[in-house]
Amino acid sequence: MSRFSSIDQLRAACAELGTPDDSAAGAASARQTTLTKPQGSLGRLEDLAIFLSGWQGRAVPVLDRVTVIVFAGSHGVTAQGISAFPAEVTAQMVANFAAGGAAINQLARTAGAELKVVPLEIERPTADFTHGPAMSDEEFLQAVSTGYEAVSPDADLLCLGEMGIGNTTTAAAVAAALFGGRGMDWVGRGTGVDDAGLVRKAAVVDTALAFHGARLDDPLAALASVGGRELAAIFGAVLAARHHRIPVLLDGFVCTAAAAPLAKLAPDGLAHALAAHVSAEAGHRELLARLALQPLFDFNMRLGEASGACLAVNILRSALACHSGMASFAEAGVSEG
Repeated sequence: MSRFSSIDQLRAACAELGTPDDSAAGAASARQTTLTKPQGSLGRLEDLAIFLSGWQGRAVPVLDRVTVIVFAGSHGVTAQGISAFPAEVTAQMVANFAAGGAAINQLARTAGAELKVVPLEIERPTADFTHGPAMSDEEFLQAVSTGYEAVSPDADLLCLGEMGIGNTTTAAAVAAALFGGRGMDWVGRGTGVDDAGLVRKAAVVDTALAFHGARLDDPLAALASVGGRELAAIFGAVLAARHHRIPVLLDGFVCTAAAAPLAKLAPDGLAHALAAHVSAEAGHRELLARLALQPLFDFNMRLGEASGACLAVNILRSALACHSGMASFAEAGVSEG
């Protein structure tokens, strides 16, 4: 049984969003002023420590339980030649994750994080969204519910990512539905398509926008109509994290597009989320700008599978190490300026 049995129930859950603990954030901010450094000299590392404090409700936050979840889904629209890789690679990569042979396996181990891979009916692709909705309401709610339930309430930090051949086209369609523009404004080379492939991707997005029309004005309907199961699951996981007050690291273009409907439904819907990086996928930088998310780094990555989000865990660990481990001026016997 799905956690969300109707779109109205899901919409109501998207309106019931908790807020950070201002007292804990204030205590963290005050602590930063006492540490042996000029105020503000650690830049965003200080901001990140305060961010973690607010959402965890601790003046000195912890990162003992870091979870990385990779959702995998298959897309019917791949039949239109939008990817440089065949659709069966999705299932093959899920097997690679299970065998420990993917980049995310190495990055999760290095970051001291638990990795969970959640396939979503990868043997049954979504419908081709140029001819109809990618998912029925029931399918959409099931995928959102799966993502929601995958999040452990006791996690200290959640990293999200995806795997799904064809899903950069899907993400471009979602971004265009939410923020306007045409296919060529949002599509990128994804798995490495050539110029002709890029034109096909843009045409697919434009066809979908025209076909679904005004239905795309509703963020939830847009995600169901031109999204994918793994995108819907990411949306559900982001929502669950907000309800549990768990800070989130978003990966690249696909992951950000999946989370974006929550920002359209509530002005501060992604206040608990950080953009781990800006990917090399063409539309990601613009999407981050639309969401007012400032990425932590730009390494020209475009792999997906939560690789950028997992790499950013090490930045947060560094921020926390300074916040919790540095001596105060009084403790160190250092004169304040």
